[in-house]
Amino acid sequence: MIELRNVTKVYAAPNQAAVTAVREVSLAVARGQFVVITGRSGSGKTTLLNLAAGLTDPTSGEVLLQGANLRALPDRQRSLWRNEKIGFIFQFPSLLPSLSVLENVVLPTVFGRQRDNHIYERATELLQEVGLGEKLMAFPRQLSAGQQQRVVVARSLINRPEILLADEPTSDLDEQTEVEIMSLLKAIHGARGITVMMVTHTRELVRYGTRAIEMANGAIVAGG
Repeated sequence: MIELRNVTKVYAAPNQAAVTAVREVSLAVARGQFVVITGRSGSGKTTLLNLAAGLTDPTSGEVLLQGANLRALPDRQRSLWRNEKIGFIFQFPSLLPSLSVLENVVLPTVFGRQRDNHIYERATELLQEVGLGEKLMAFPRQLSAGQQQRVVVARSLINRPEILLADEPTSDLDEQTEVEIMSLLKAIHGARGITVMMVTHTRELVRYGTRAIEMANGAIVAGG
């Protein structure tokens, strides 16, 4: 499903020392796995996730999504692939404050190639699935942090992606809400067989996945 082949990512800026965020990483993620990637801040976790999504290009090496080399795709095609094949869950919800919960969930469909006349029905079903069926017309400011993250989970599923990429999805939540969000992600993974890659500082969350990987200094040091 996702494969990184000897990938290195170096960030360089004028008059500054180059920083190697990811160094010679090779990783294959099979369809249906729930991979939890842990490591200290600065270990390269988020950069690895961005590389897997094609949000940034490797300095060297290859990133393949379903066998296609992302770097070889034109920008527009790569963006369409991301929109159609990948759902994103980030640390901060980034919901548009002027849109209702329902409208925020529907938003990713605006950028796709296909139109679904029943998209609002699907968004309603997803919000019911994540426990927010009574909040369809609420605005983000009226929701708790945990409820906002549930909206993000629903939004990530609206285009029926085959892959979910989650970057520290619970780091801004209290312990109980963290358990609720992780249990929700585990249930979604189990029900849909979707491939999940999640990065987190919290080692205890590896129990929700099917595979654990640890990073340090830009490299995989365990579980690769």
